[in-house]
Amino acid sequence: MRNDAKPRGLAAYAAVTAAYWAFMLTDGALRMLVLLHFHELGFSPIQLAWLFLLYEVMGMVTNLSAGWLAARFGLTSTLYAGLALQIAALVALAQLDPGWGLIGSVIYVMAVQGVSGVAKDLAKMSSKSAVKLLAPSGDGALFRWVAVLTGSKNAVKGLGFLLGTVLLGALGFTASVWAMAAALAVILAAVALFMPAGLPRGKKGAKFTEVFSKNRDINRLSAARLFLFGARDVWFVVGIPIYFYAVLSDGSEAGNRAAFFQIGSFMALWIIGYGAVQAWAPRLLRASDKPLSDIARLATRWVAGLTLIPLALAALALAGPQPWLTAAVIAGLMLFGFVFAVNSSLHSYLILALSQAERVTMDVGFYYMSNAAGRLTGTLLSGLSYQIGGLPLCLFTAALMAGLSYICIRRLTPGAG
Repeated sequence: MRNDAKPRGLAAYAAVTAAYWAFMLTDGALRMLVLLHFHELGFSPIQLAWLFLLYEVMGMVTNLSAGWLAARFGLTSTLYAGLALQIAALVALAQLDPGWGLIGSVIYVMAVQGVSGVAKDLAKMSSKSAVKLLAPSGDGALFRWVAVLTGSKNAVKGLGFLLGTVLLGALGFTASVWAMAAALAVILAAVALFMPAGLPRGKKGAKFTEVFSKNRDINRLSAARLFLFGARDVWFVVGIPIYFYAVLSDGSEAGNRAAFFQIGSFMALWIIGYGAVQAWAPRLLRASDKPLSDIARLATRWVAGLTLIPLALAALALAGPQPWLTAAVIAGLMLFGFVFAVNSSLHSYLILALSQAERVTMDVGFYYMSNAAGRLTGTLLSGLSYQIGGLPLCLFTAALMAGLSYICIRRLTPGAG
């Protein structure tokens, strides 16, 4: 399924990308709906972090098993399952009753978010693995195709952040969730009807134990991915949205709605810009014809630079609430997004380049299990560090996580034997 089947492979790639876009639009919107709705209800930063913890835990479990499931039942099966589970999670979330009280609401939303976490990583593993199998060989096509899929996905997720805040202000929480469930159901039906041939079917002989990679470079890259995404989510999930809410809202209903829109706009622009840089990364780095060893060195240099950005922002935040602090934080986090996007794009290429075609779903599943572990760690530390030390501690923890990613990625030795 290479150059001789390029038109069919391109059609399958387009269908997988469209399904992934639809999923990530609702995923981004749902995150902002849950975060801002429950913050408005009075949840603390740690309680907000708890709402997302099972989402990340289930992402880890799913990625560990999703590679085997895809190898056993086929990539289209896991893609459809991801979309269907997200619809089920949205329908369940719409049943939330405010009369259940704090503990009941937290447990219920955690459980629903857990289902959404399973859905997200089934769809993600399916889409990323498909690129390895469908991309033409040579001419840097693999790097370009994975960069376009990942970059466009994040741009769509950024639109989802904005969509979530707009829907919350215009329709309220429950109506917004129902609207997204209905839209995603239509998308699932369309994709199932029109998905072309091109993705492989499952193999009955696939064993679950094959999920664990014996390739040291894949394991090192997976560890670097864990800390890279921890460095992002430790400020992104709870810390920065709550900081901005405190700065922007005057406490009135109109002020809250305006703050929601401004926060959603920033988060959307950050993710959209991040996605655009990811898609541009192969041209920016002129990496289409570079050997793997050079790509690994580039990943090491870029994450070293990433470490310095939150460290500098933490020092600024420690200086106190200066009039220009919020503007400096916004500018610094946009720079963080640029450097982070290049790092993420390099990682996404490296995992596919290091994987063998016959076990790509298992290697990608293991790698994204580490990705989910990083998000889990970052999510927990986001609420905890913000509650203990505010914005400065959030940013310092992000710098620490980026430094750990540097330590892992610099040990990569592709092509060494």
